[in-house]
Amino acid sequence: MDFTISPKVEDFRTRIAGFVEEHVLPLEADPAAYDGHGNIVSGPLKALREKAQAEGLWCLQLQPENGGAGLDKVGMAVCYEEMNRSIFGPVVFNSAAPDDGNMMLLERVGTEAQKKRWLAPIVAGDVRSSFAMTEPHPGGGSDPSMIRTRAVRKSDHYVVHGRKWFITGAEGAQHFILVARTSDDPRSGLTALLFDAGQPGWRIERRIGIMGPEEHGGHCELIFEGLEVPVENVLIGEGRGLKATQVRLGPARLTHCMRWLGLAKRCVEIARAYAEDREGFGVRLGTRESVRIMLGDLAMGIETGRLLVMKAAWEIDRGGFARKEISMAKIHVANLLHRAADVAIQINGARGYSTDTPLEWIYRYARQARLVDGADEVHKMVLDRVLAEEQRGFWKWDVSGAREGGI
Repeated sequence: MDFTISPKVEDFRTRIAGFVEEHVLPLEADPAAYDGHGNIVSGPLKALREKAQAEGLWCLQLQPENGGAGLDKVGMAVCYEEMNRSIFGPVVFNSAAPDDGNMMLLERVGTEAQKKRWLAPIVAGDVRSSFAMTEPHPGGGSDPSMIRTRAVRKSDHYVVHGRKWFITGAEGAQHFILVARTSDDPRSGLTALLFDAGQPGWRIERRIGIMGPEEHGGHCELIFEGLEVPVENVLIGEGRGLKATQVRLGPARLTHCMRWLGLAKRCVEIARAYAEDREGFGVRLGTRESVRIMLGDLAMGIETGRLLVMKAAWEIDRGGFARKEISMAKIHVANLLHRAADVAIQINGARGYSTDTPLEWIYRYARQARLVDGADEVHKMVLDRVLAEEQRGFWKWDVSGAREGGI
């Protein structure tokens, strides 16, 4: 692949970097900028979002006809990495989970009427959204075939009963995409349904406390007790819920990695700055061989992650599924982020463990990276399955012009 980026992407990257440096990073040092769950409070967030919109840095991942800038996945990799130099960055540009993945799914498979009703308000920043798939045991988690929440069709609507949990962003979300079982068919038994927070027949049972800081809306347990969803709110079509999850979760895993690389780079940035200034026993910390080895190893790990992400993004852009590429990127970058935060805290000592820097925030956040959108072990099993299918072809080089793509 060609590792150069277009002038358009570089322009966006430069402007995002300047915006984050000038407007977003200063808020991290202000305790009043944080809500009770470790995220940016609504007042400053609203002001920053309005400024980002005014500067043309809003929803870059969507097509122009839907309010975006039409960036491909390679362009998104460059820009998302720059956005997440700050822990508050992605949400400012309307590129944070779960809205990011939900918008791309609705853009990809929604009807024009569904885009107008469900996508446009999220793009405008008027509402937030949530994707309700994961269930408590014995329901579906990483394996959607185990989903037990039922949607039974009654004339012109579906009636939903069941339970979901760890649903990101549910508290305060207005638009929901719900994956429920409409038949026992192993391949076409799931259906994706759109519903609004104001509809009766469902409730948030609790906001589940977690170890780390949270996205806006937290991680919630939902109870469905007769929610009625009109037939016109079916996404893609009845029985195509598994397709909807595949369309959403593959790119969403990759965009997580794009953002996490930005946080990993920030950890190195903070660690290097401290090591350059701190002295002990007559020696500057940054000159110690042990510290230099740690930082050099992280630099290599970050660049490896960027290459894995770029390979996956390039594969998607040219029409491929990028199954193994996404899994490899997800495993590597999730572990890299945790390691980068850990090393940076170690170099900073007590300062790193304190709230004087965002390192402890990133450390707590990073532990979930190895779980969300598929645990490490699930992705390693995916890789082994692909290896069993492709054998030596797992490592093949595709020849230009000899392959037909298409998702």
